[in-house]
Amino acid sequence: MENFKITFLPDNKTVSVKKDTTILSAAISAGVYINSACGGDGVCGHCKVILKKGKVLSQSTGILSVQEKSQGIHLACQSAIQGDCEVEVLAASRVNFEKEDFERSGLKGQGVYSQVEEIEPFLSASSGDFKDYSLARKIYLELPKPDLEDKISDLERVYRQLKRSANIELLETPLANIRTLGELLRDSDWKITVTLAVRNNTAEIILIEPGDTSERNFGVCFDIGTTTLSGQLVDLNTKKVLGTKAAYNKQASFGSDVITRIVYARDPDGLTKLHAAVCEGMNEIIHELTAQHQVDLNEVTCVICAGNTTMIHLLLRIDPTFIRKEPYIATANFLPVSRASDAGVKINPRGLLYCMPGVASYVGADVTSGVLSSGLYKQKDLCLLIDIGTNGEIVLGSQDFMVASAASAGPAFEGSGVACGMRAARGAIEEVKISPAAKEVSYKTIANEKPRGICGSGYIDLISQMLSAGVLDKDGKIKAIDHPRIRKTDLGREFVVVFKAESQTGEDIVITETDIDNLKRAKAAIYAAASILVKHMGLEFENVKQVIIAGGFGTSIRMESAVRIGLLPDLPRERFQFVGNSSLAGASQSLLSWDALRKCDEIAKKITYFELSTEGAYMEEYMAALFFPHTDLAKFPSLRRL
Repeated sequence: MENFKITFLPDNKTVSVKKDTTILSAAISAGVYINSACGGDGVCGHCKVILKKGKVLSQSTGILSVQEKSQGIHLACQSAIQGDCEVEVLAASRVNFEKEDFERSGLKGQGVYSQVEEIEPFLSASSGDFKDYSLARKIYLELPKPDLEDKISDLERVYRQLKRSANIELLETPLANIRTLGELLRDSDWKITVTLAVRNNTAEIILIEPGDTSERNFGVCFDIGTTTLSGQLVDLNTKKVLGTKAAYNKQASFGSDVITRIVYARDPDGLTKLHAAVCEGMNEIIHELTAQHQVDLNEVTCVICAGNTTMIHLLLRIDPTFIRKEPYIATANFLPVSRASDAGVKINPRGLLYCMPGVASYVGADVTSGVLSSGLYKQKDLCLLIDIGTNGEIVLGSQDFMVASAASAGPAFEGSGVACGMRAARGAIEEVKISPAAKEVSYKTIANEKPRGICGSGYIDLISQMLSAGVLDKDGKIKAIDHPRIRKTDLGREFVVVFKAESQTGEDIVITETDIDNLKRAKAAIYAAASILVKHMGLEFENVKQVIIAGGFGTSIRMESAVRIGLLPDLPRERFQFVGNSSLAGASQSLLSWDALRKCDEIAKKITYFELSTEGAYMEEYMAALFFPHTDLAKFPSLRRL
């Protein structure tokens, strides 16, 4: 079959593909990441590109407007290549904002638009109540030299000194360390640093170095989200967080949700591509963090990851097929410790990779990690943990019991799948106020920079304020009124939050009716899941004494706004607590304490999983929640006056 060359702008990357290959597939082969929330089904409209040169065969679709078609815009997933092509990927279609896009807008030198961005850590790394050692620690040893009276082997000499110095009995070491041990000990005058890590309940010597290197020991913890990757570099000696960074999960090119990615994993090389995409993102974050803080990669001795069950499977290149097939069984919820290099994670070649334990197919390690860091497992009163992300996970319980469920909410609250959405990073609008009749709009951005998009907490505020200002109906439609901020487009109305003269991007920052519909569905899924879980246990929301809100969608969330749109139950506001990215916080706790990781194992075994997909009442509750705040205002008594 004939091959053609296709060049992607602005990346200027070229790849050779066979005739009838879609532009989206060619982009994946070229390492160009195009937003494709629907996984290539042609229904989300997020993979828009401009055909600059060449010929493609595009399937007809109602997603594109007449004006867009006249401008040469095509959907990448629906356009089959028929010859050599040059394609420009629109900025809005890119999985993330690239620095080059903004430099062309006259913002060169800002230095904050690379794929990996610095974020506030929400919850800093801390071992909390756990006193055990970090997952990897360095111990400096001065070994007695052998003589005719002390003739034990070199390896036994190291073991003996470790037992004397650190009271460690169960020890093992890989063959690679033993092969070079004799010469290393003698060249270093028997003064060495041993790096120990706990591996499957045994202390393993992962590294032996000459001299004293004990002051340089670092670890990295990750929250692998469906939409966002977040990572922290931690000094394992001082227990200090050196930096926290985030990036979009590049797997978004293959679909915005876990089901779409599980289906893609069945394609030839699909699992390999999904694995490579997440590893590439993790390695970029590790590289950025270590370079910024002058840490050698060889000094990073361990990595620990939290994430939903599908994300952990894809990281380890484990087939996730049966997660989506009834009875929805994961291949593994408790993963053995492995070499980071085996998974393609680039730290010290002998460094170890840990994965937090999961509960079930749709309640994964991010949930157990959040339960650990929030302290829900030790509370006497009934608590409700709601983790707002692409997969909305809910845990109800206390020190006596815990039950969990999950609902697919979509990535809208994480800034994906919405016109001007972005991660909770510098320049993201996170708070909004709108005056009566929407004449004035004020906002607050992260780091107080000029706005360049809206993050999840900003969208919650925005919809709440639009409802209060009377420009948005309870069914999510922008009112057809004569207003300078309301505009009619081919795809419905939109509301201008920031005019282009005030934005960093030089473009208007808007919310569209399509955005509102996506956000409405996300909030309905989360509220319905929480409601059904509470009812399943024979309880009411009023029985819940504390509601813990987690998620990396903003540095803060106004609970009044979240209740106003029907995302959270109408309870006294003092019962709500926002904890940020609890998954990353739990991973950092476990990184710093083997005892914390053991506690997380106990938590995972204690949580009972409740399958929402088999609960007929869930869909009824979901449909009822597809209004702001809800079809049944009796559930929201404090909002009746509105």
